[in-house]
Amino acid sequence: IFNRWLNPLFKIGHKRRLEEDDMYSVLPEDRSKHLGEELQGYWDKEVLRSEKDARKPSLTKAIIKCYWKSYLVLGIFTLIEESTKVIQPIFLGKIISYFENHDPADAVALHEAYVYAAVLAACTLVLAILHHLYFYHVQCAGMRLRVAMCHMIYRKALRLSNTAMGKTTTGQIVNLLSNDVNKFDQVTIFLHFLWAGPLQAIAVTALLWMEIGISCLAGMAVLIILLPLQSCIGKLFSSLRNKTATFTDVRIRTMNEVITGIRIIKMYAWEKSFADLVTSLRRKEISKILRSSYLRGMNLASFFVASKIIVFVTFTTYVLLGNVITASHVFVAMTLYGAVRLTVTLFFPAAIERVSEAIVSIRRIKNFLLLDEIPQRTPQLPSDGKMIVHVQDFTAFWDKASETPTLQGLSFTVRPGELLAVVGPVGAGKSSLLSALLGELPRDRGLVSVHGRVAYVSQQPWVFSGTVRSNILFGKKYEKERYEKVIKACALRKVRTFDLPMLE
Repeated sequence: IFNRWLNPLFKIGHKRRLEEDDMYSVLPEDRSKHLGEELQGYWDKEVLRSEKDARKPSLTKAIIKCYWKSYLVLGIFTLIEESTKVIQPIFLGKIISYFENHDPADAVALHEAYVYAAVLAACTLVLAILHHLYFYHVQCAGMRLRVAMCHMIYRKALRLSNTAMGKTTTGQIVNLLSNDVNKFDQVTIFLHFLWAGPLQAIAVTALLWMEIGISCLAGMAVLIILLPLQSCIGKLFSSLRNKTATFTDVRIRTMNEVITGIRIIKMYAWEKSFADLVTSLRRKEISKILRSSYLRGMNLASFFVASKIIVFVTFTTYVLLGNVITASHVFVAMTLYGAVRLTVTLFFPAAIERVSEAIVSIRRIKNFLLLDEIPQRTPQLPSDGKMIVHVQDFTAFWDKASETPTLQGLSFTVRPGELLAVVGPVGAGKSSLLSALLGELPRDRGLVSVHGRVAYVSQQPWVFSGTVRSNILFGKKYEKERYEKVIKACALRKVRTFDLPMLE
């Protein structure tokens, strides 16, 4: 409740700069593997069910089935918190009424005032605790959904077939992992207010009717007018988010191509031309982001202006109907309007905005997850110990529309201990043959049988961000003796000058 578990970390950070080892390890239930495999299981079931029912699979259904129980519990937090916000003004009005009709001799009224004050203080405490607990847990729920989605996207990217790679780009995959999944962090925070907002508005209307009569309808009318306006703005958010994501995909893809070919660009002095191209793409993207910001500003403006307009309209109507304004009526009405204003004019439109953006992100991720995969090959041990690879009358096409096959009538056998070299000019089909053995090139006719394990050796050397040791180990456990042998075999030891032979 009080976040005391952070104190040791603050003490370390006060004494010295924090290092990676000082951070707490991730909880087992929050690890990417656990979360990703859990959601992947529901998605696989949804895909199989959709194939049986002859319909398109729904990623939204898979997400709901995976997280609805834990997220429903958080809805109880929202219900208690919003109910407390509605109850609190009633006791505030009772206390103000006591001071309005103060009688020093009335001990019963004094004791009641103490009770009202105690309940008011308890409501404030409950609100302080529940509000932060709710937001902490919904942010954790959003984080878990985001991590699970990243896991699924990453696994899918490793399994895409060559046909599927033509339907997507590196820029799109990067955009999915960097922008689209972030919408889940935001939508989980406000999603419960889609049902809490209307319920709270109804409850506040009933209490205001009891407090100031029919005049409350004038103020609630202002809120009702704002709701359809904010719903329309939410639809515009969805449209703009879709266009922004498309422009972002193109920009990231272009930037990747520029970075990849930077040597040639520098060699031919094409920097200005490519800089103008990227700037043009970025300008189109920013124009859509700017429109979204304008709409977001309108939502915030309605939040700040609504309270003043509502109070003004309500009490103007109240006075015109011949009523007398009292302090208790004013404070109760303002507090009730303050509670419903926060939910209806800020959280409710924010929920519509975030849901609209999340729907677009879910659709983009679903389309990516439905792309074709390379068929998974399970390692098989040689049946008789005499054959590792066997290809017989193999014919395959990269493009079915092409009349000329990529490989045609290919037959060969590789046995243990043998070395097979494939030699030919550019375009002869050497890489296609390897793709066929890996299962990436779909066969049209013939047989391909591969026994044992397959290792991948990159044609071009590459490193990832990290230490030399982490690049060598590549995720495996560090074994000193074996590591030293590898270092020696690869000639990676540091050579000292006196170890070199003297050259005449």
